Amino acid sequence: MKKIRDWIFTIPFLVSFGLTLTVFEPIARIARLFGLRPMEVTMGVMQRILLGVFRISGTRLDVERSPLVQPRTGYILVSNHQSMFDVPIFGGLLFSNYPKYVSKRELGRWLPSISFNLKHGGNALIDRNDPRQAREAIRELGEAAQRRNVAVVIFPEGSRSRDGRLRTFRFGGLNELIAAAPSLPIVPATIDGSWELLRNKLFPVPFGTRVRVRFSAPLQRLPGEDPSDLAERVREVIEETLLEWRAAHA
Repeated sequence: MKKIRDWIFTIPFLVSFGLTLTVFEPIARIARLFGLRPMEVTMGVMQRILLGVFRISGTRLDVERSPLVQPRTGYILVSNHQSMFDVPIFGGLLFSNYPKYVSKRELGRWLPSISFNLKHGGNALIDRNDPRQAREAIRELGEAAQRRNVAVVIFPEGSRSRDGRLRTFRFGGLNELIAAAPSLPIVPATIDGSWELLRNKLFPVPFGTRVRVRFSAPLQRLPGEDPSDLAERVREVIEETLLEWRAAHA
């Protein structure tokens, strides 16, 4: 019965998700003609709507946010990565922070709304085979985010975890970002459960999946601290959060 229920709700969920992306593509293109901020607002509205679309598949989103993480404020949010759905979840939850992303170049093609936003919304599209290009793109992103007081979300694992386990962090891009935006607070962000939405590669999407998100308090940036040490502190916070949640669930 559960499998039947999963299939019954998968189709309207995927159709609604795809339609939302398709409808907002021309809206984003028009908004971009008036500047970056109108486009950012448009993408924020779209991602807020997508949070509602998740309800079609029974997905429950539990969010914990430190009161020190404020709206309309720039941060470097360092997160583990479990699913392609992590991006719209963060985008919807951080609406007024106008989050930017470090993303692989391939995602800048063929995806309605997503690709246009990645290419023209002030994000960093990197070529994994060209370290120099990647470093320059990340550095420019950090400098722009600090100048504009907007947030950046980076997933140092490099690719998503398919079973929810925390993978090894690749500190190169994160260190570059930290160095490029020395005044932006570092916020450890933890997400868990989103990997289960892709457990069957979308066919079907498990109904009633619980996704947890925590935006921890910003870490104090110590004068002269090595970016690698700061990055390791962030990883420890994320790892401890995952262990806490799973111990409570066991």
